[in-house]
Amino acid sequence: MEKVHAQIGKELYKTTIQTTTNTLITDEPIEVGGKDLGFNPKELLAAALAACTSATLRMYADRKAWDLAEVKVAVTFERDATANKSFFNRKIELIGNLDEEQKARLLVIANSCPVHKILTNPIEISTELTS
Repeated sequence: MEKVHAQIGKELYKTTIQTTTNTLITDEPIEVGGKDLGFNPKELLAAALAACTSATLRMYADRKAWDLAEVKVAVTFERDATANKSFFNRKIELIGNLDEEQKARLLVIANSCPVHKILTNPIEISTELTS
């Protein structure tokens, strides 16, 4: 089970997020009152998809011993509150000596990355107050 802790004090919107071994800062853009000190939460969500896609493709290509030199993933995220729908647009660039069959297989694998699966299946969030 993944576990993350977030904490915010009085400094507007600057949030410290920690795991057992890592720390990062999120913030809101200046135009909404933050200081833009880190990813905003929506960027962080898009980054999770981009990072997972990249790592999944790297692992798969390495296991197959394919000549994949680099993976570049760009993800945009938009939310349509009126339609209550979220839109992710992911563009993948594969750099290396790959044939069309290998590229097609890597596209299938990209759609199988764990974060992609999470985002495209039902999600339940339970919330409770603690003291």
